[in-house]
Order: sequence, then C-alpha cells, then structure tokens
Amino acid sequence: MLKERIQDKSAIIGVIGLGYVGLPLAVEKAKAGFKVIGFDIQESKVKMVNEGHNYIGDVVNADLEKIVSDGHLRATADFDELSDCDVVAICVPTPLDIYKQPDLTYVINSTKDVAKRLHKDMLVVLESTTYPGTTEDVMKPILEETGLVCGKDFYLAFSPERVDPGNLRFKTKNTPKVVGGVGPESTEVAKLLYESVLEAEVFVVSSPKEAEMTKILENTFRIVNIALINEMAVVADKMGINIWEVINAASTKPFGFMPFFPGPGVGGHCIPIDPFYLTYIARKYDYHTRLIELSGEINDSMPEYVVTRVMKALNEQGKCMNGAKVVMLGIAYKEEIEDMRESPALKVLEHLEKNLAHVSVVDPYVREFMWEGEKMKTAPLTEDLIKQADAVIITTAHKKNIDYKMIVENAKYIFDAKNVLSKMGIAGENVEVL
Repeated sequence: MLKERIQDKSAIIGVIGLGYVGLPLAVEKAKAGFKVIGFDIQESKVKMVNEGHNYIGDVVNADLEKIVSDGHLRATADFDELSDCDVVAICVPTPLDIYKQPDLTYVINSTKDVAKRLHKDMLVVLESTTYPGTTEDVMKPILEETGLVCGKDFYLAFSPERVDPGNLRFKTKNTPKVVGGVGPESTEVAKLLYESVLEAEVFVVSSPKEAEMTKILENTFRIVNIALINEMAVVADKMGINIWEVINAASTKPFGFMPFFPGPGVGGHCIPIDPFYLTYIARKYDYHTRLIELSGEINDSMPEYVVTRVMKALNEQGKCMNGAKVVMLGIAYKEEIEDMRESPALKVLEHLEKNLAHVSVVDPYVREFMWEGEKMKTAPLTEDLIKQADAVIITTAHKKNIDYKMIVENAKYIFDAKNVLSKMGIAGENVEVL
C-alpha cells in the first residue's frame, strides 16, 4: 500500500528538523505533489514556515509561499501528528562535543518521537550525517521496541544529505541521492520515494552502513586534501613560493590532480565534523584514524597561522598587535551566504582578541552574531573604517557587495587569506596573500 501511495502522491510525508537540510527537502517533496508536514521544536521556525516566510538561502521564496498557500506544506511542533505520516525523514543536527565525540541526542530523541507514533507500512529515513551503524544499531532497536518488525511491518533506511549552501548549480532536487535500507524491501520503498521527488539519479547501496560511510568518505576526502594544501601553503611561504600560482600550474594537468585551495581553516557543518564520526567508531574496532586526526590538527591551526602572519607584518611596520585596529572582511564560513556554522573566521577573531587587537567585522550577509554570550554587530564598510585600520584581513571569499577596489586604495595593509583580490584582478603593493 505504501508503494501505491508514493506512486499516486497520496502519501503524507513528515520531515523532522526544518534547518538547512530539512526545509529544502520538505519544499521539494511538497513541490513534487506530496502533502508534507514539517516538525520542529523551535516555534519560530514553525511560525515562519506557516506564514510562507523563508529563512534558508537555498529555498526559493516564491516556492515556499506557493506550496504553503496551496496546502502542500505546513509546519507544527506537535509531534503527535507523526501518526498521520506514511513517511518520516529525520533531518536533525548531529554535532560533536568538545572532545569531538558524536552527539546523537537529537537523532535518538527524534527516533523515540517516531516510535511513539510508529504504525504498519511506515517508512522512516535518517538523513542526518552520522557514523556507520547508527541506523541499524541505534534507531532500529528503538523502533522495534514497539513490537513492530523492520522489513515486515515498517521500513527503515539511511540516505545522506548532500546540501551545499550557496551552490548555484546543485540543489536538493538535482543532486544524486544515495539510499541504503535495512533489507531489500526498505531499500526499494526508499528508492521509490526519492525517485518520486528528485530529478537526479538515486543510487542504491547494500545497507545503511554503506550509505552512512559514503557521506563520511566524501567529506574525509575533502578534509584531508584541504589539510594537504594548507600545509603546502605554509611550506611555500617559508620558501618564498607563490602557492596560488603553483595550484594554477598543477591544475593544467588533465589527469591525476584535483585543485584544493588554502585558507584560514575549514567551516560548515560537514567537513570539520563528519570525518570525526569515523574516528569515533573506528576506535571500537581498535583502529586509530591517524590521517583524519592529523588533517584536523593542520586545519585547526590555520586561524592562528593567519593571525601570526598579520602580527609579523605589523611588527615589520613597527606596530604591535596589542591595540592594533583590525578589520575582518567576512565572518560567514563560505562566500555569498550568511551561514556561520564552524566558521574559521570566528577562530581568527578569537586569536585576534587574545592578542588584544581591536577588531571590526564586516560582512554584507551577517548583520549580527553571538559572540562570547552577547550579540556582536557587524560594521558597515566605509572608507574611514579602512583608512583607520592597521590591518585588513579577508577571511571569507565574498565577491559581491564589497568594494575591494576602495579597500585596496585606502588600506595600509591587507592579508588576503582567500586570494580574492587576485581572482578579481585587483592588485596592490599593500596586499599579502596566504
């Protein structure tokens, strides 16, 4: 019956968690013709969705307004409505604690919420990134405590999210999907669901563990290569070599090389976090993931390295970091978005303040942010602000809404940690590049 309801779009779909993953997924499912109920414990998000007000950059405002007004999408904080759902997708955070151990609190609580309302012929899909084994070893026992049997009475699968905030080419709808179910029946139903929603290929793997490991591999590949190029940048600077020119030259090779670029660290919810899920679970198998941990150490050292380079430049000008006026251009972790999750710019700010610099943050996408328990407002970009600064640090590669030509013409010293100026064809003797 569930297959038929998916095929004729009569299935009711619930999405738990209306953040960067959940809301775009809910929107696409609603646009595909399904009736979708979004669940979130934050009343503010529930209210905004029901009013058709978008708060996620990758969601088109007009799309959200239309599907809400048409009745295809609504949000609620009443989890009892899960009983009405034929399909439930769990898209909640899976953070690391201070010791870089996975915190599955949100996944476990969401699974318990589903278990209380679990019924026959229901499909439950976890999309939150986690370590291999979570779906089968953590979620399945909770759901089966109801007396219902996975594969017989209900279906369970894992399908990793592949959200890239700000990507203009690949969105939720056209990004290939990986699906691994607990048993062939679960895999078949989950595959059918995503094929009914997405325009991209749905790739099937043997079990949830392979699907969970897929996401870990994708971001481990990135963290390791980013660490490699960050280390190369440090070595190149000591040797007086332009690492950006080296990368461009190496990129001319048509095989065996993929360019990665140095910067003040890595940000976002995926790259700095996901590989450490594997580090955690690997210890249970008596294996130490040395390359992942070393990569994390290298990337985590980059914010301090950036501040050290700026401090050295100020010293050469007879100035001290203590009391220096520093302008940071960008606090978001990525260009042209407001997302600050795990932003390395925050760590640069922390090191600047530890060295007693007076810091102003400029970011056209972020008006204010929480800093040390208080709201910190970003500064407007003005000629006077740049003229008065002892140093300007480009920490985010925003290319829009920032007058870089004015900055280069008026700044005493610029440290471009993202090589933005060169990419925009703007040069200046006062510019130093990572």
